[in-house]
Amino acid sequence: MQKTEHILGTRRFLPMFLTQFFGALNDNVYKQSLLLVITYGWIQQQSASVSTLNNLAALLFILPYFIFSATAGQIADKYERSFLVRAIKILEIIIMLIASVGFMFGNLWILLIALFLMGTHSTFFGPIKYAILPDILKPNELMSGNALFQSGTSIAILIGMILGGTVISASQGNMVWISLTILSIAVIGFICSRFILKQEVSSNDLEIDWNFFRTSFQTLKYAKSLPLVFLVLLGNSWYWFYGATYLTQIPQLTQQYLHANENVVSLLLTFFSVGIGIGSLLCRKIGGSEVNIKMVPIGAVGLTVFALYLAISMYFLPQMTGPLIGIPAMFSSGAVYYHVMIAVTLLGISGGFYIVPLYAMMQAYAPRSHRARVVAANNIINAIFMVASAVFSIIILSLLHIDMKILFCITAVLSAIFTTWLLIRLKPKVATTQISLED
Repeated sequence: MQKTEHILGTRRFLPMFLTQFFGALNDNVYKQSLLLVITYGWIQQQSASVSTLNNLAALLFILPYFIFSATAGQIADKYERSFLVRAIKILEIIIMLIASVGFMFGNLWILLIALFLMGTHSTFFGPIKYAILPDILKPNELMSGNALFQSGTSIAILIGMILGGTVISASQGNMVWISLTILSIAVIGFICSRFILKQEVSSNDLEIDWNFFRTSFQTLKYAKSLPLVFLVLLGNSWYWFYGATYLTQIPQLTQQYLHANENVVSLLLTFFSVGIGIGSLLCRKIGGSEVNIKMVPIGAVGLTVFALYLAISMYFLPQMTGPLIGIPAMFSSGAVYYHVMIAVTLLGISGGFYIVPLYAMMQAYAPRSHRARVVAANNIINAIFMVASAVFSIIILSLLHIDMKILFCITAVLSAIFTTWLLIRLKPKVATTQISLED
C-alpha cells in the first residue's frame, strides 16, 4: 500500500496539486494587481470611486459562482476530467492574454471583463478539482489529500498577493511585467495539467441542462436530499462566511486600530494563511488518515475562542497619531501587538482543523455519479454565505455604526451557536454511515 505521507510525490496526485496551486496563485496575482492599479490610480479611466470599483471587482469575481456552478458540476460529471482540466487551463491562458491587453492599454473595463472570466474559470475548475480527489486517491488518503490541497491553496494565495503587489510596485506603472507574470503562471499551470492521469467518466449518459436557474435549483435540491452531505455543505459554507467576515476587515483593522501601513496588512494576511497551512497539515497528523470529524469540534472551539481573543486584544491597543507605522515599528511597539498577530495565526490554525475534515467528508459521502454536482452545490452555497457575510458586515459597521470589535464578538458567538448545532446534527449521521477504507 502507498503510504499517505508520500502522495505528494505520486503521479496520481502531484500534477493535480500543482495545477490547482498555480491556478490559485494566478487568481490572486491578478486580483491583487488589479486592486492595486485601481487603488493607486495607474488606470486613468476610473469614473467611480476606488471603494465602488473594489467592491465591483469582488462582485464580478463571485458572480459566476451563482450563474455557472450547477452547469459546471454537470459537465464535470459527464466528461473525462483530465481533458476538462487541460481545456480550462487553455482558457486561463486566453483570459490572461485579454487581461494583458487591458493592462497594456490601461483599459479598466477590459480588466474587469477578464476578472469576471477568471471567476468563471474558477467556477468550472472547482467541481473538477474536488471531485477528482476521490478518484485519484485511496479512501484513507483523502484526509492527507485535502490537507495538502488546503495548505497549497493558502500558500498560493499568500504568494499570489505578495507577488502581485511586488511586481506592480517594482514596475512603477510598466504593465509589461505584470502581463508577463500572469501569462507565465497560466502557461506553467497548463504544462502541469498535461501530466494528470486520465480518469473514468462517472455519468457519460447525463444530459446537460443549460438553463442555469433550473439546474442551480435542481443541484441544491439534490444536495438537500442527502442529509449528511447537506449538513457538511452548510458547515463548509459557514467557514466561508466566517473567513470573509474577518479577512475583509483586516485592512481597516490595520489602519484604524494598529495605526499601521499596507505592509502590516500583508503581514497579518501572511500569519492567517500560514496558520491555515499549519492547521491543515496538523489535521492529518492528529486526526488520522480515516475520514472523520475528530478535529472539527477543536477547530470550531478555536474559531470562537480566538475570535474573542482578537477582539479583547484590540481593546488594549494604544491610540496613536502621526504617520502610519510599518512592520519594524509594530514589532517594537509592545506586547499587545503580538497578541493581535498570535490571535490571527490561531484563527488560521483553527480554520484548518475545521475545514479539512469537512471537505474530505463531502468527497467521501457524495455519490460518485453526482460528486461534481455536489461540489457545485457547495460552491453555490459558499457564494450565498459570502454575500451574506458582506451584507452582515455592512449592516453592523456602516448602517448601525457598531464597532469592529463588537462585530468580531457577534461573529464569534454566532460561530459557537452554528457549529454546536452542526455537530449535534452531524455526529449521529456520521456514526451510522460506514465508509470502506479498503484499497
